[in-house]
Amino acid sequence: MNPHYRKKVAFHTLGCKLNFAETSTIARSFPEDEFERVPANQKADIYIINTCSVTDVADRKCRQAIKKFINLSPGAFIAVAGCYAQLNPDEIASIPGVDLVMGINERFDIAGYIKNASKKGGAEIHSCELSSADKFMHSWSAGDRTRSFLKVQDGCDYKCTYCTIPLARGKSRNPGIETLVLEAESIAETGVKEIVLTGVNTGDFGKSTGESFIALLRELIKVERIERFRISSIEPNLLTDELIETSSTEQRIMPHFHIPLQSGSDKILGLMKRRYNRDLFAGRIEQIKNKIPLAGIGADVIIGFPGESEADFNDTYLFLKDLPLSYLHVFPFSERPGTIAATLPDKVSHHEKERRSRQLISLSEEKAIEFRRLNAGRITRVLFENVRNNGMISGFTENYIRVEYPWNAKLAGQIRTVRLTDISPSGNMNVELTEDNDRL
Repeated sequence: MNPHYRKKVAFHTLGCKLNFAETSTIARSFPEDEFERVPANQKADIYIINTCSVTDVADRKCRQAIKKFINLSPGAFIAVAGCYAQLNPDEIASIPGVDLVMGINERFDIAGYIKNASKKGGAEIHSCELSSADKFMHSWSAGDRTRSFLKVQDGCDYKCTYCTIPLARGKSRNPGIETLVLEAESIAETGVKEIVLTGVNTGDFGKSTGESFIALLRELIKVERIERFRISSIEPNLLTDELIETSSTEQRIMPHFHIPLQSGSDKILGLMKRRYNRDLFAGRIEQIKNKIPLAGIGADVIIGFPGESEADFNDTYLFLKDLPLSYLHVFPFSERPGTIAATLPDKVSHHEKERRSRQLISLSEEKAIEFRRLNAGRITRVLFENVRNNGMISGFTENYIRVEYPWNAKLAGQIRTVRLTDISPSGNMNVELTEDNDRL
């Protein structure tokens, strides 16, 4: 082989924004003089799959990706890392074509493992015991000049009966505020305009350092050149009045909240061992709307949890219908081995879960249209992305409405003042630029 040949390496991420931040950090650990990064849909020498294990769909997507990469490049070295690899290393190692299985922490050293690796007859496993998964591995995404995902927290101390994340990632932990501010300043050096704060249980930040999430926000907004901070997700019981108040007064904290609900039935919330009831959730939404009337608010909902009757589902549907939400993320319940929920009686059939999910997805679409109509005519700010799609450039408003505008490369990565006009055929919103366009 040519001694100057750089091995082509491709990365494929499954799951949440936190995983994307971690994949980006892993990718930066590969020396550029030895490795050339290529897209995952191209032929490569090495494929690295960073996995999720929240649902059986995530597990299935991992297996599908492995098969796809083997077909695309039969002799490629394939490494699988992340939550699925942490929980089920032997299962992944048994998949033909897999060469390396890395746990939650080991994956950050993957470049060293792969440097002189060669295709083998079977997979090598490096997966830590859960007790050793409790150090914080710093991560933030790079390469996209629009936004960066900054990991501020990892692990979870909650014991929700359906969730494997505490099993995969260990206890709640975080670095100090001072360290995260330095990381945000490093991100600012890259020209990024928006930082999305991510974690497994983001609002639990501070537990391991005696600090608080609101204190972190107040320090981060002092970082120059980062114009936007967005919270990826926050539990309703951790969404405090103080946080809502600060979001309403600080322009650089985006008026957008993604709040996991999971069920609108108190009975089901109890079976899930969630740390709130529906009244608390509704109260948080009311408080946000009182302070920030046009805030974008999304919610996660799990459908078909064991014991969810038709009456329980109707409770959830009517509860959500009456709330001023902007969108829903709907997940049919997925039974995960090792969880309490997997042992519960009164399973809901696949057909029934699909039927109920379709109803909520339809409700989500109605709410998204309603929210866009409510915003029509407003003047707001949009961060445009460096992506061309069907002759259009798109981006997000502060309150998380995706907009479209005829392609203009000079807009990419820029924040511009626009007027929201009407809903486009794609379901996004059309906009007009309100600033002087001579510089574009």
